[in-house]
Amino acid sequence: MLHHAPLITTIAVGLVGAFILGFIAQKLRLSPIVGYLAAGLLIGPHTPGYVGDVELATQLSEIGVILLMFGVGLHFSFRELLAVRKIALPGAIAQMTLATALGTGLGLWLGWGISGALLFGLALSVASTVVMLRALEERQMLDTRAGHIAVGWLIVEDLAMVIALVVVPVLAGTDGDLSLGALAGELAMTVLRVAAFVMLMLVVGRRVIPWALARVAHTGSRELFTLGVLAIGLGVAVGAAWLFEVSFALGAFFAGMILRESDLAHRAAEDSLPLRDAFAVLFFVAVGMLVDPAIVVEHPWALLATVAIIVAGKAVVAFALVRAMRYSRSMALMVAASLAQIGEFSFILVTLGADLEVMPQSAQDLVLAGAIISIVLNPVLFAWASRVYARANPEDADDAPIHAEATGHVIVVGYGRVGRRVARTLWERDVPVVVIDDDETRVEAIRELGHEAVLGNAARTKVLRAAGIADARAVVIGIPDPLNAGAVVAAARGLSLDVEIVARGHGSRDVGYLSAQGATEVLVGVHEVADLMAARY
Repeated sequence: MLHHAPLITTIAVGLVGAFILGFIAQKLRLSPIVGYLAAGLLIGPHTPGYVGDVELATQLSEIGVILLMFGVGLHFSFRELLAVRKIALPGAIAQMTLATALGTGLGLWLGWGISGALLFGLALSVASTVVMLRALEERQMLDTRAGHIAVGWLIVEDLAMVIALVVVPVLAGTDGDLSLGALAGELAMTVLRVAAFVMLMLVVGRRVIPWALARVAHTGSRELFTLGVLAIGLGVAVGAAWLFEVSFALGAFFAGMILRESDLAHRAAEDSLPLRDAFAVLFFVAVGMLVDPAIVVEHPWALLATVAIIVAGKAVVAFALVRAMRYSRSMALMVAASLAQIGEFSFILVTLGADLEVMPQSAQDLVLAGAIISIVLNPVLFAWASRVYARANPEDADDAPIHAEATGHVIVVGYGRVGRRVARTLWERDVPVVVIDDDETRVEAIRELGHEAVLGNAARTKVLRAAGIADARAVVIGIPDPLNAGAVVAAARGLSLDVEIVARGHGSRDVGYLSAQGATEVLVGVHEVADLMAARY
């Protein structure tokens, strides 16, 4: 074996094994994730044959987490993050507290010390970034209201874990002489570091990152542009961890959100997508390598209880919390299914517990085995939740009735400032309109006014069919994000070759991109204002 090149062999064997077993899993109508995890298990230290470098695989998987969160940031705006703060902040804190309590109780029942049991419970409370985002993307739920809530919930969990990683060593007794005042000081410093990072990104990053990427784009080199995107995503993630001691994932997420304001956001997302997918696969392979199958035989009931807390316990708590905040049952079910698994932060906590010598080996094995089982079960649970959601929202079904009673209506996508003005003007002129929006509150308000509205993501063909795309006169896309607008344009054009599609952009690049996707006309706000000013004189 090529012992002098462990990095190359680990990547090659991991990807080849994941490809073969993922393909077999797909043919058996299972999630490819099952194949990826099986590939990791086969090349892990607990099975015979070739043994990959676990440490290298874990670091490679961390790159996948960074790139994935960077991609999520490209789809997520500060406005959307703030819009879900009222549910994501209290919901995530309450859910983590209750899940930690359940895990701690199980640990104490198994005879562990309070420190080990508490760390075990904390490891069961935090969801996996990769698994959640994969599930949302596969079901095209990332840009929906449920997706925004789930991602916001995940960000709060990430911030909570940043604080936990400061507190745990102190509570474990590594700094036993540290007073409560000193501990409070450490927590205050952590909060200040996170706040300083966010302010730096808002004040400096918002100007520097889009400007730098635009300069690279002007060189005309695709190679340099792709390199620039990766440098921003990985550079900000590592820099944030080094300077401000926040997680890689959090740093990458904010880098993506800042870059989203650039006209080049859609191109950055496209260029980074293949690498995001490849390294996400390595994440699942790395998880598989960590698991010792013997835990199933040695501690079956403890493993069953662990999985029950991760999958059933967390889901029930999340469902109850979302319902308590007066969201629909289907919305609560989608959020609950998103969170019913554990992943990368759980592994970090397990490693920390081993270093502090407070978590017994059996607890570490239970967390890892529980993670792999929950990751395998989550796609099934999420698919079921999606079907329930579709039944609860008939407008999302393939055979949904067309909402517009008359032909020749206009579909308005997005009910923000632009979409609302367009819809109201058309209503005043008695033009039939069907609005598509992913915010339940907006859709209900439109229906209360006596107008047609469809709840869902307009990039989904189901939603466009429900809005009557086959008989529509035109589709007006009012959403400001060119990347999401491009997906809607492509979906609408794929369903109707004759419908007129009008979208909005922010510059010449958006015009070219959206036109290539199939838009009939792309309006750029600054261009239209300039033309009106010139025409006036």
